[in-house]
Amino acid sequence: MDFIFMLTRDDRTVTDCLDVLDAVRGLGITHIGFKDVGVDRETLTQLHDSLRELGVTTYLEVVSTDREQALASVRTAVELGVDWLMGGTWIEETLALLDGTPVRYLPFAGEPLGHPTRLAGDPARVADDCRRARAAGCAGVDLLAYRAVDAEPLALVRAARAATTGRLVVAGSITTTDQIRELAAAGADAFTIGSAVFDGSLRPRTGTLRSQLAAVVGVSDWS
Repeated sequence: MDFIFMLTRDDRTVTDCLDVLDAVRGLGITHIGFKDVGVDRETLTQLHDSLRELGVTTYLEVVSTDREQALASVRTAVELGVDWLMGGTWIEETLALLDGTPVRYLPFAGEPLGHPTRLAGDPARVADDCRRARAAGCAGVDLLAYRAVDAEPLALVRAARAATTGRLVVAGSITTTDQIRELAAAGADAFTIGSAVFDGSLRPRTGTLRSQLAAVVGVSDWS
């Protein structure tokens, strides 16, 4: 199961993202993502160029629940040249914008609400969304399981796993290694952590980013 380090806090890219990236070099992190809110476009470009230099797999996650703003994020992902685009619910429009590019798409399963984003929808809804995404040609789904308001998080993960053979990424509000092990057991392919690193939630008695990340980096098998 892949660990995707998000350079984000409260669903916004941290303003010192370039400094953070310098601080965590050498830790062996191979998947890193960000949002297109929180910093200006020049900083995003510098950030993605730096990620490319590191040779990591890159992710941009759509934040907005507004159609036009979400599609603007898709265009940003294309212009930057990220490997994976996550989030959003306008599947057909997004795939049309991605057509002819190598960017792979993971739409939200369930109904995202507000900002920071919460997730509405029961397991049946999530399963239906997974099947729809797969039928449309998406590479998998982005599931905000631990931000669910209508269901138990792992029930949503299991429902998604049963409904898709695509990549299942669980994003948002993962704060403990026990949650990570539960996700592995439920069949997730990857998970994201951002705010928990910056808040010190993963290892409350340590104070550095590197110490927080040490709780998850280098673990190849959470099962």
